[in-house]
Amino acid sequence: IGVGSNLDDPVKQVRQGIEALDDLAQTSVVLRSGLYRSSPMGPQDQPEFINAVVAVMTQLEPESLLAMMMAIEKSQGRDRSAERWGPRTLDLDLLAFSSVEMATDELTLPHPGIAQRIFVLLPWLEIAPCFRVTGAKTVEQLARSLPGGDVKIQKLE
Repeated sequence: IGVGSNLDDPVKQVRQGIEALDDLAQTSVVLRSGLYRSSPMGPQDQPEFINAVVAVMTQLEPESLLAMMMAIEKSQGRDRSAERWGPRTLDLDLLAFSSVEMATDELTLPHPGIAQRIFVLLPWLEIAPCFRVTGAKTVEQLARSLPGGDVKIQKLE
């Protein structure tokens, strides 16, 4: 699960989001990356993001986990009617769910944007470099294939 925020004390928002994930029924956070600061992917006239990636063990189905993640976002002030890729108090993205591949109106697994997002791949690389994301590609292989680009990222802790 990718965790990010750039509003209302983003470090606190990310930490609270991770705690809320760990408090979900039938779910436990088993690995968590450090925190990373990155420039926004969307409109540049917004604050930098704080990002992390966590791995959870869960007995929930992907759709149920996603619904609970969206409820956590809402409880922390997330406004989904706001601008796409704009500022947000909390963003929780279900990046992958074991080896499940699916595409519905609500959920695509693995997350289609993983391979282009250094702010996801670097924290994920820290906790599970050998995780196979798509076909034969691991997190480490995807991270190595990313160009440096304009996105600046810095590990905070």
